[in-house]
Amino acid sequence: MILSPSLLSADFARLAEELAALEAAGLTWLHLDVMDGAFVPNITFGPPLIKALRPLSGLFFDVHLMVEDPSRHLAAFAEAGADMLVVHAEADHHLQRTLDAIRALGCKAGVALNPGTDVNAVRWLVADLDMLLIMSVNPGFSGQAFIPASFAKLRAARRLLDENGGGNVLIQVDGGVCPENAGALVAAGADVLVSGSAFFGHKPYGARLAAFAAACAASGVRPGLWAATAWKPQ
Repeated sequence: MILSPSLLSADFARLAEELAALEAAGLTWLHLDVMDGAFVPNITFGPPLIKALRPLSGLFFDVHLMVEDPSRHLAAFAEAGADMLVVHAEADHHLQRTLDAIRALGCKAGVALNPGTDVNAVRWLVADLDMLLIMSVNPGFSGQAFIPASFAKLRAARRLLDENGGGNVLIQVDGGVCPENAGALVAAGADVLVSGSAFFGHKPYGARLAAFAAACAASGVRPGLWAATAWKPQ
């Protein structure tokens, strides 16, 4: 299991300190939610914040683009320091081309699916994916309740990937993730857990990471996840 804490729930008045504390606690990834006020109702931040944080951190920057027509912004986010760019299937008209462009920029490429979007939306894109993000809440705001149907969707996503040559494609789950459901999520097929308030609201971070790890320990580690643990910032 990889835990990718969501920056939106961090203390924005002390971001440099927060990132240092994450690394000291043993975290390796950071989830950055970019929202444009159009694809989702909220507005967060853009490339300038990521560019400012990049020199301060050795964390792997997992950038989730909740924006309309994301292909327009790929280069700006890659240049700012994103290590992975995840775009929504619902927001892009030419998804395969966008994934190809992300990889050409030197970033890992991912697709996110809203709760109402079937996993078959990526059936013919498996070869272009490094990660599939299953949204377990409707995107746009943190602190929402987990949607129980996400467990079945995770299992369906893992089957689809494995049956189409995507055994090394990671599955990430985002929304309502906490130690209480983390083990069941990993057992259902998740490799990467995004957690916001359920992580940042419980210091010290090392102890909170240990709580997530303990919850997932019985589920084991897939071979594809071992490869991903070697992913480093560019």
